[in-house]
Amino acid sequence: MKKRMRFVPLISVLILIFASCERTFYTTDGQTWGTTYHIVYNSAKNLDEEIRVELKRIDSELSMFNPASTVSMINSGLTDSVSDDFREVFTLAKHISGLTGGMYDPTVAPLTDLWGFGRTESGELPDSAAVAEALASVGIGDCDIDAEGKIVKKNEDTAFDFSSIAKGYGVECIGRLLERSGCSDYLVEIGGEILSRGHNPKGKNWRIQLDAPAAGNSHTRMSVLELDEERTAIATSGNYRRFRSDEEGRQLGHTISPVTGYPVQSSIASATVFASDCATADALATACMALGDTIEVKRILSATGTHGIMVTADGTVAEY
Repeated sequence: MKKRMRFVPLISVLILIFASCERTFYTTDGQTWGTTYHIVYNSAKNLDEEIRVELKRIDSELSMFNPASTVSMINSGLTDSVSDDFREVFTLAKHISGLTGGMYDPTVAPLTDLWGFGRTESGELPDSAAVAEALASVGIGDCDIDAEGKIVKKNEDTAFDFSSIAKGYGVECIGRLLERSGCSDYLVEIGGEILSRGHNPKGKNWRIQLDAPAAGNSHTRMSVLELDEERTAIATSGNYRRFRSDEEGRQLGHTISPVTGYPVQSSIASATVFASDCATADALATACMALGDTIEVKRILSATGTHGIMVTADGTVAEY
C-alpha cells in the first residue's frame, strides 16, 4: 500500500481532472447527506440517474437525519429488523470495534449528542453523572443480529450512529454500482472520502490535492497525490475543524471515547487511511483518532493490512 502515496495528510475535495476526447467519460456533481459529491467514470452509457438512486437508497438506510431511515427506525424502536446494508455496516463496525478494544464504537451516539457534536447542540458541557448515564447504553460489543435478522441492542437506549462509516460505505456502494455496470476507470468523491480505480480521462493515474492541518484550526493546501491504478480508497478524520472549549480554554475535539465517555485527548490532528474499500478506510480513520496513540494506530493498521498517515497538531507527519 505504501507505493500509492507520496506525502499526505488531509484530503481536499479538489480533484484534478484533465479533459480529453480520447475516451468517453461522464461527470456528475451534486449534494447528498449534507455534503457534496463529485463522480467521474468511463462508461458505455450515462449512469447519472442510477447514481442518484443509489445515493438516495443509502440515505434511506443509514442516515441519522432521515427519520424514516432503517437506522433511525431501529434507534427509535419502531423496528428491530435489519436490512442488508445495516447488517454489512454493523458487522464491519463491530469487527473494527473489537480490534480497537472498544475505542471505535458507532453506539457512541448518546455521548456525541451529550457533548454537542451530534444531532443537537448544547451550550453547556455535561457533568460526570450525565456522562455516566449516557455511557451505560454504549457498547456495540454487547449488540448482535440474531438468526432471524433482528437487532439485539445492549439496552433500549442504545442508538447507532454510523456517521463514521456510512459516508465511506456510500462511496463503496457507488464504486460497486459502477463496476457492475462495466466501469473500470472511475473516481468517486463524497465529502472528501475517495474511491478510485484505473485512469483519468487522459489515460493517466488519478490525482488529488492534499490538505493538512495548519495553525489556527485551519488547513493548508499541500502536495498532489498520484493514485495507483488499482482500486484505492482514502478516508480522513480530524479534530481540528470541529471542537469546543472547556472552562479552562482547552480544546475538546468531536471524537468521543466510548470507553471513558469524554473527548479523546490526543496530539493527532488528522488521520488518513488507505484501504481497498472505502467503508473500512472511513471507519479506521475514526478509529485512529479515537485511539490517539501512535503505537496502537500502527498495530491496528498492521492488523487490517492498511496504510495510514497521522498528522500531529505541530505539523509532524508519520507514516504507518
